[in-house]
Amino acid sequence: MSRRRLILLSLGGTITMLPSAEGGITPKLGAAELVASVPALGEVADIIAESPARLPSPSLTPAHLVETARRIEDAFAAGADGAVVIQGTDTIEESAFILDLLVAGDRPVVITGAMRGADAPGADGPANLLAAARVAASEEARGLGALAVLNYDIHAARFVQKTHTTLPSAFASPMVGPIGAVAEGRPRIFARVPRKPVLPAAAGPPAEVALLRWAMGDDGRLLGALPSLGYAGAVIEGMGAGHVPADAAQAIGDLAARMPVVLASRSAAGPVFTETYGYPGGEIDLIRRGAIPAGMLSGLKARLLLGLALRGGSGKAAAGAAFAPYQ
Repeated sequence: MSRRRLILLSLGGTITMLPSAEGGITPKLGAAELVASVPALGEVADIIAESPARLPSPSLTPAHLVETARRIEDAFAAGADGAVVIQGTDTIEESAFILDLLVAGDRPVVITGAMRGADAPGADGPANLLAAARVAASEEARGLGALAVLNYDIHAARFVQKTHTTLPSAFASPMVGPIGAVAEGRPRIFARVPRKPVLPAAAGPPAEVALLRWAMGDDGRLLGALPSLGYAGAVIEGMGAGHVPADAAQAIGDLAARMPVVLASRSAAGPVFTETYGYPGGEIDLIRRGAIPAGMLSGLKARLLLGLALRGGSGKAAAGAAFAPYQ
């Protein structure tokens, strides 16, 4: 078999950070320096290392990830066998899902980062980077869409979540668990998830979508302001399986008459229901008023899918079609 070729794109994050004179750690290392710091990568594949950005992940935008998807597509067209994306962990679950939605084909796209800075005792960046490269270069990972690889766990992009602020084991997939692990230096896939429809990266960044999490006693007074603020749609993280107080249901219906509204859950795992609770403010009532159920997707990921579906001025029909595969 010919030697594998990988494109490695670094966007910044803790994995690239070193102490600064001003205090704390900041992004300093580029992709080439990260590759050079892990000599074992040379045994995995020939690596093309690029640094499109050097940002902490809270400063990344969906536009950065759309451009990253385009770079990956170009690299695949030029013959690369897989891709590794490096970034900060704060937004990995969102970035992974954007790449899952935008990069077509069977070649692996793997995103990784680190919970500890590059100079910290027990820094996890080198091990995560090597594990990610091994997954991206493997036959086993083909056809699985975008993956997040951290702490030797392999997560499907649509399920992965950051669940802790500091532990190296911060990433989990509450709905299904990791779909594999890197053990003895090779990926082992325990379960395969089917690909969902892919949207074109060439259509650009997602439209602006508001994300609101419902809290006890909230009456929905913010909803009426969303259209005038320039949002193209909204995602509501309801309580439980997708519920709001009875006196707020009309506000959601009024908003759904003006823009696409997606109903997600604020719970860590589990699908939004569609046919169980019929009381005012229950999911049956909200869907009848025009809300689109998010299915298995979290509010963060539903926001990204809705924004991509609404590019170019598309409306509720396009939004409904985009969420149908996730029910």
